[in-house]
Amino acid sequence: MTVESVQPATPATPETSELREPPLAGGALPVLGHGLKLVRDPLAFMSGLREHGEIVRLKLGPKTVYAVTTPALTGALALSPDFSIDGPLWESLEGLLGKEGVATANGPRHRRQRRTIQPAFRLDAIPGYGPVMEEEAHALTDRWKPGETIDCTSESFRVAVRIAARCLLRGDYMDERAERLSTDLATVFRGMYRRMVIPLGPLYRLPFPANREFNRALADLHLLVDEIVAERRASGQKPDDLLTALLEAKDDNGDPIGEQEIHDQVVAILTPGSETVASTIMWLLQVLAEHPEHAEKVRTEIESVTGGRPVGFEHVRSLTHTNNVVVEAMRLRPAVWILTRRAVSDTVLGGYRIPAGADIVYSPYAIQRDGRSYARHLDFDPDRWLPERSKEVPKYAMSPFSVGNRKCPSDHFSMTQLSLITAAISAKYRFEQVSGSNDATRVGITLRPHDLLLRAMPW
Repeated sequence: MTVESVQPATPATPETSELREPPLAGGALPVLGHGLKLVRDPLAFMSGLREHGEIVRLKLGPKTVYAVTTPALTGALALSPDFSIDGPLWESLEGLLGKEGVATANGPRHRRQRRTIQPAFRLDAIPGYGPVMEEEAHALTDRWKPGETIDCTSESFRVAVRIAARCLLRGDYMDERAERLSTDLATVFRGMYRRMVIPLGPLYRLPFPANREFNRALADLHLLVDEIVAERRASGQKPDDLLTALLEAKDDNGDPIGEQEIHDQVVAILTPGSETVASTIMWLLQVLAEHPEHAEKVRTEIESVTGGRPVGFEHVRSLTHTNNVVVEAMRLRPAVWILTRRAVSDTVLGGYRIPAGADIVYSPYAIQRDGRSYARHLDFDPDRWLPERSKEVPKYAMSPFSVGNRKCPSDHFSMTQLSLITAAISAKYRFEQVSGSNDATRVGITLRPHDLLLRAMPW
């Protein structure tokens, strides 16, 4: 099963004379527009927009933003060359990702960058990462002691960062750096979300405590990347990894790519990937605690597949229920819950006129929880991804790695490590929430549990 193996749905393109202006969502306030609603309860707000139409207009400060609410139109948006990677989300991320990395580049630069990094994520390259993924997944569970309380935030970031660093950058990135990255990313992604939904511009440069904390965390993230690149250059080593590919990459003129592009590419490799994978691991731990019947089913499946041996990379493809648990967790709690695009020119989407330069926003969270696409849409039901049932799901109603030329290049890499980590921890422990744990959703650029604390109990 793949999350793309669902029925296609192609939106009709009406005649120009039938084009309409999307309706304006209700509840806009003077000056702030809908920004306050997006701060106070963004998930409920985005999930409710489909009741007002397939495309609706929002006001974010002085800007008009178009929200797309249906699977078919989000797929059309992602695949159309009329819309570029841009808009409030990407503008808010520029301080972290820069303008020269693969995550934010468009056009020829983006295509060249994809050619540089894609070999590291080809399906036939993933087995080479298997030993590292196995080692880190089992090291995670070996650090835990039966009955102890697990800080799921720090543990999830530690394993996500270490796998990314050891597989893709081949450096000696120990726990101290993982802790720095975890702390910095939590602060940066929270601050970037505020800047996206309430674009107050110069006010974010004032020396308020929240702004100082944001600037400190952002500066430390970039310092961390500079340390990684400098260490590799000083070592003189050229292992067969993604960082070597970047240091030896050429631009369209055949010259070495610039230092800023190298920096931005490493940021794009290390930080968003670690953030999204770590957030997903947190949700998987929460799911295993909340649904012990599925935790037990995963454990039973692992024993059947491995014969009681430690679970390894070679077992992942056979762990059907485990993989479906991962997919269903990503459906209900996608790490990336909001995305934006910008219209390159005057265009049409779903029968509505979209002017050149307009920003478009859509929410995978809202799309993936829509009752029009899923039976019992709020139930945690991994079996909905069995082949005989997954065909009922409309195309683009589940696209956790996006689609088209902006599809995340690390989709197979991420799914493999998530399934392997889920299997390794489920084979050894079941989980209980403890006093002080808060698994409410913390909303930033990504979604994660607010402060998930679990007790690891032996089976």
